[in-house]
Order: sequence, then C-alpha cells, then structure tokens
Amino acid sequence: MKPLLSKTTKPFLIYVLIILIISIPVYYWVVDAIWKGELDEHNITIVEKTAFEFNHLNLSESELEKSVLLWNKIQPGTNIEQIPFNSLKKEQTFTVEKQKTFVDKPEIERYRCLKKVVYINHKPFLFTVETNIEESHETIAVIAAITVFFFMLIVLGLLFLNRKLSTSIWKPFRNTLEKLKTFNLNTQNKIEFDSTDIIEFEELNLSLKRLIEHNVSVYKTQKEFTENASHELQTPLAIIKNKLDILMQNEDLTEKQYQIAEEINRALTRSSRINKNLLLLAKIENLQFAENENLPLSELLHQSLEILKEHFDQKHIEIQAEIMDSVYATGNRTLTETLINNLLINVVRHTSTNGTSRIELSQQQMMISNSGSFSLNGDNLFKRFSKASTDHNGSGLGLAIVKEICTHQGWILDYYFKDNQHTFFIKF
Repeated sequence: MKPLLSKTTKPFLIYVLIILIISIPVYYWVVDAIWKGELDEHNITIVEKTAFEFNHLNLSESELEKSVLLWNKIQPGTNIEQIPFNSLKKEQTFTVEKQKTFVDKPEIERYRCLKKVVYINHKPFLFTVETNIEESHETIAVIAAITVFFFMLIVLGLLFLNRKLSTSIWKPFRNTLEKLKTFNLNTQNKIEFDSTDIIEFEELNLSLKRLIEHNVSVYKTQKEFTENASHELQTPLAIIKNKLDILMQNEDLTEKQYQIAEEINRALTRSSRINKNLLLLAKIENLQFAENENLPLSELLHQSLEILKEHFDQKHIEIQAEIMDSVYATGNRTLTETLINNLLINVVRHTSTNGTSRIELSQQQMMISNSGSFSLNGDNLFKRFSKASTDHNGSGLGLAIVKEICTHQGWILDYYFKDNQHTFFIKF
C-alpha cells in the first residue's frame, strides 16, 4: 500500500517526463528554424551590402572584372558570377551538407545558402553566399542535457514539497485517523475532532461525528435489548420448565398426557437453547466480549474433551488426539470455550456410532474432524438455522456461533471434506 500523495505524484512525474521528452525535438526544430531565418537575413545583408559597395566604387569594366575575381578568391563561401540578362534567376535559399576542405580531419557540415541576382554597374550578377549552421547533434545533446537537468529539478522539488505538504496539509486527517483508531464502542467515549480550515477535512469530521453518535445510540439500544431479553425471556422459560417438570412427576398423568408433556419439555428446552444462542450472537455482534487475554488452548481443549468424554463413549466414537502442550492464543476465554464446545458437540451429534474423530492442536492452528459419508454445503454451513443433517436436537446456531467467534477474534475458519472426513480448520 502506498500513501495518497505518492499515487498522485507518480502519474504527474510520468506526464512531465513525457512532455519534456517530446519537447526535445520540438526545441530543436524551432531553434533550427530560427537559425535558418537569421542566417537568411544575414546572407541577404551581405549580398546587398557587397553590391552597394561595388556600385559606389565606380570601377571600370576591367577593374570590376579583376575585383570580382579577387573577391571570389579571398572570400570563402561566396561567389559572384556575371550572367546574361536573358537568364535571370529568382532568389533561392536552401541548405546543403559538404565536407570541410581546409582541415586535416574530414567533417561534414551544414551550410545555409543564398542565390540572389544583384546589379553592379547596371549588369546582372548571380551572388552566391554560404554560411555554416551549427551542428544538429550538438544542439540536440545540449537541449537534452538541459531538459534532463530541469526534469531532475522538478522531481527533487516535488519530492521535497510532498514531504512538506504531507506534514502540514494532511495533519488534520492523520489526527482524525488516530482518534478513530483509539475509539472503542464499548467505552462510548466521545471523540472531539480538531478544527481545520480545510473544507473537505471539516466535512469529513462532521460526518464521522454524526455517524459515531448514531452508532453509539444504536449500540446502547441493542445492548439494552439484549440485556432485557436475556433476563425477561429466560426467567419465564425457566418457570415454565420448572412447572412442567413438576407436572411430569404427577402420578395421575396418563401415558398419552406424559408423552405430550415430554414433547413440550423437549421443545421448551430447544427454545431455551435457541434463545441463549441468539443472545450470545447478539452480544458478540455488539462487541460485548472485548476482554482478551493470552489463552491456554491446550488446557481448554483437554478440559472440554474431559467434560464430553461420556458422550463420546456412549456412541463409541474413537478419539485420535494430537494436542501440543503450551499452545496459547489471544482471545476471549468465554467465547473460546464456547467455540471448542460447539465443535466437539457437533462431532458427537453428527458422527455415527463406532465412528472416528481426530483432534489436532499446534502453535498455529486447531483441526477437529469426524467421519462422514458425504460433503456438506460450504456456502450454507455457517449460516444461522442451516442444518446439514436430520438431527432436530440442535438449535441450528452452533456453527454460526463458531464462525462469529472466529471473525470476532480475528481467526480464520475453514471446512473441507476429504477421505470421508469432515474437517473444521481454525488458524490463529
């Protein structure tokens, strides 16, 4: 994961780099065009000034001829040639490349040329002038070096500004984030966000404040309902069950009346169990089990196995246990005991007589498996009131509670079926 500023800075730098790379040939083309334009003006000035000077000398025909020959010899890159009136040419500007003839090392250079007709002593002369143009590769190298230099300045400047801006501009956001991290719905402490002059952060703080106040109000209502339901529902259920037990001990009951009372008693027991499990789920969802500690899982697992040993023996279920000593995990003791008991009770209920069960515990995981004949639907397995067997004694909430406890404590729960074994896998 990356900070927000780095995500916005990277595309910006890439965009700037692309623009600067594109600008190099554009710079070259523009500078080259300007140079050619300036050289054309320079050449025209030389031609017109030379013609003007020749005309003001008032030379004779022989003197003019000698002067032109001398000019062509001593002026490199220029040529004056007399032409007839009937072959007058239009002014031409063009670029040529040719090798230097006056240096030891051969070099190819570009020249900007001008061919222009001028009149000296009222006679037409074709004046040709060539002027050297700066080397193109040298120009590109200089422009590229300057571009890279300024790009590095932009990068360093942006990195420096990002550090400064992230410290000052994002400070209110970080303060808000830190206060949200320390907020606990159980303590219901009010959060007072620092005021800021940034509109977006101020709107965020106001929205979070309203959201927290609403959640606290809903949490209080749900907690009160859970507490009231726990007391108000369990009490009449207990009274009804007690009265029903007294009724079943009455010797005047007929066999049919006793069977009806027994069915009522089983339904009442199941209703009481469902009520307790639903209240437990509500408490877990309302984060009413916030006290965590370093739990001795080895000890808790042995304790649950000892309690349920009689049930395993009644169905002749063979237990294969590999429980490592001194295994600890962070969690709530009450919830963890409930999780282990629910998984083991699930093994007792859904393992056929003379079946097998394997229990493993290591430092990183716990695995509880039991023999079976077909795979269960993993999509509905951990949903409330979803049953994978025809056993009606359970509440349909055991595995849903196991899933909720694992989620609450940050553990990973998984199920798979292999080699006729149902396996529940928990990673701490």
